[in-house]
Amino acid sequence: MPSIGVFALQGDVREHVHTLQRLGVDAFTVRRPDELARCDALVLPGGESTTMYKLARTFDLFEPLVERIRGGMPTFGTCAGMIMLADRIEDGIDGQETLGGLDITVRRNAFGRQVDSFEGDIDVAGLGDPVHAVFIRAPWVEQVGESVEVLATIPAGEAAGRIVAVRQGSLMATSFHPEVGDDDRIHRYFVDLVKQS
Repeated sequence: MPSIGVFALQGDVREHVHTLQRLGVDAFTVRRPDELARCDALVLPGGESTTMYKLARTFDLFEPLVERIRGGMPTFGTCAGMIMLADRIEDGIDGQETLGGLDITVRRNAFGRQVDSFEGDIDVAGLGDPVHAVFIRAPWVEQVGESVEVLATIPAGEAAGRIVAVRQGSLMATSFHPEVGDDDRIHRYFVDLVKQS
């Protein structure tokens, strides 16, 4: 089974570790470059994207992360993690940096503030039944490059058609939090992707 690290300087780390362990994966937290070196793959959890990049810089993880992602390490970003993987950001703070890798433009807090958080069922490409998705101050994808596969969009309402899950090679990202609840199919999808790479 692959060794999958979860970026643990900020965000909802524990839930991702538990979900991956339930799938039989060697999952552990990553706070230092030597822990990153153990990873076959990485999860960038939800949290606060501006805090995440600053802490990654403080703990000397930023450059090693960029190198590993550029070098092809499978990486899965959820919510703030999606922002961290995006090549371009709308509504970022001044000087906000991302790790990059995904040829997408994301809009921070696209669905609104914490009070505008919501949940709903969405269809995800490759998964049979809909996924119950939890959106908390979530981004959405404004634009995708031609090598990016759209895995899910919002089905109805004001945000209908907005892109909320993507994959490009060994990188994938969701606007929502698949670690919330018991449905581990999105994590399973990522684990399969890791095994294939």
